[in-house]
Amino acid sequence: MSHSPGPDEDGLDTIPAPPPVFHVEQALLGALLFDPRRLGDVTGISADSFSTAAHAALFAAINALPPPDPVKHTKNTEWLSKVLAAGREQARGLTASYLHTLIQVCPWPRHAPAYARMVEAEHARRRLRAAAEHLLQTVHDTSLPHAVQTVLAEADALAALVDDIAARFPPRAGILPRSPASPPAIVPDCAEAVEEEQLLLATATAHPADVESVRWLLPEDFTQPLHAGLWQCLTTLVRRQEPVDPVTVLWAAQQRGLLHDEREPGDVLRLLAEPAGSVEHWSQRALKRSLLATADRSGRRIEAYTDDPTNTPFQLVAGARRSLADISAIRARWQHATGRPLPQQPHAPPATRAGPSTRRAPAAVRPAAGRTP
Repeated sequence: MSHSPGPDEDGLDTIPAPPPVFHVEQALLGALLFDPRRLGDVTGISADSFSTAAHAALFAAINALPPPDPVKHTKNTEWLSKVLAAGREQARGLTASYLHTLIQVCPWPRHAPAYARMVEAEHARRRLRAAAEHLLQTVHDTSLPHAVQTVLAEADALAALVDDIAARFPPRAGILPRSPASPPAIVPDCAEAVEEEQLLLATATAHPADVESVRWLLPEDFTQPLHAGLWQCLTTLVRRQEPVDPVTVLWAAQQRGLLHDEREPGDVLRLLAEPAGSVEHWSQRALKRSLLATADRSGRRIEAYTDDPTNTPFQLVAGARRSLADISAIRARWQHATGRPLPQQPHAPPATRAGPSTRRAPAAVRPAAGRTP
């Protein structure tokens, strides 16, 4: 049964308390309203840096209006009235009493530069989260005609943003963000992925000579552990120049411990007995799916970093660069697979080494027969 508020209840206790940055913004605006000369000490922020429309409108008004005479400003509210009028053009809810509240809650106007730096840091967090969210939206947009190119372009935009934040907050060596909980992985069309991976394994078993041309495909690109294990069996047999057919792959699978519990040998033999299409085609399909999944994981990991308020801008930069390194690694393999480089926005090198990628580097790739490397 739902609860109806009584006559003495207004439901205000359900409104979440404002975050710390809200109070920081209040202190900064209060300092500028109390002593407009402090505006010259404030750098690195704009109206867009504020978390609320009212605060953004006030900061824009303070920037737009000529500063008042210091002596006159201590004796009358003429300049404050002008700020209020200009601010209300963008935020009609502003009141004179709120401006006076801002002045009263500011502890020390001379700390305005420190307040501005805090506002800038929180704005960087919001910008990074928004860019990560946009990357994830692109990953899951099934209407895109060129999904890989579009996703990689978004990853480049995210990397450029990280470089911009790094320029404002140079990363410090050895400072990594707290490891977030493992984000939920992308949810692909499981039935389609399973079917295509089975076709790839069967076709590779029937045409083992073609496996050498797709060395850019790694076991981690498969969605099913069994399929990843069978691919390892196949590539190992090919590398050792041993006979490859469903029976030899089955025996290798047993040696790797892939046959257990409900997995019957006959199931594996049937899986490997129906080739179709080409090894390269199905391999590219698997790699494309893996690339999108990698972008999804990277975006969600960066989101998780930004969700932790204890992570500083320095740590966000380090963590984001580690996550984006995973996309760069699989991007290189995609270029090998398709035979054409993808455009990539140049961005500044990291100021410090954030650490190795969490993914394996691609193996050396031999060009396919008939293809210019």
